[in-house]
Amino acid sequence: MPNKGIHGSQVSDRKGRKFESETDQKRGRNRRNLDPYVMEEGRPEPAVCIRCHAVYKNKHWYFEENEFKYLRENREAVETACPACQKITQSYPEGVVTLRGDYLWHHEEEIRNILKNEENKAMAKNPLERIMRMEREGDDLVIETTEEKLAEHLGRALNKAHQGELKIDWSDEHSLCRVTWERSA
Repeated sequence: MPNKGIHGSQVSDRKGRKFESETDQKRGRNRRNLDPYVMEEGRPEPAVCIRCHAVYKNKHWYFEENEFKYLRENREAVETACPACQKITQSYPEGVVTLRGDYLWHHEEEIRNILKNEENKAMAKNPLERIMRMEREGDDLVIETTEEKLAEHLGRALNKAHQGELKIDWSDEHSLCRVTWERSA
């Protein structure tokens, strides 16, 4: 739970990460989410994401293709882009996972499958948790995610399946999680 601060002061959560506190002017509460793509006050409901077909209702996003089609055909929903699609379009990752080592390239297909399966499980619970890109950069495989928790989860899942050296760093400047996993042959 974050330490309480006054408007504009720095506070830290239980992991010691520091961030700027923003007070909800209406009720004097601290904002829980500092993600610039998530509207704290919510958005008009219902809404549909025209890119991924997610539906926004009861203050959360979920996938339901039949409901998406119904709302869109009957023009009962606001058409928009969900926060995940906005982050992908604007290249705004909140998580960066870097995989290294000879072992990675000898088991690349299996490792990529693990990462995609974990993404699918996460998206089933929260459609805003997605892999933005997964590309080879030199000798590294770099994965960018829309949510910092997904980056941490991908690193832990890979480490559980294939062991190695796992390092997780949380950034102070904005919600950014950097995960590094390495295993030599």
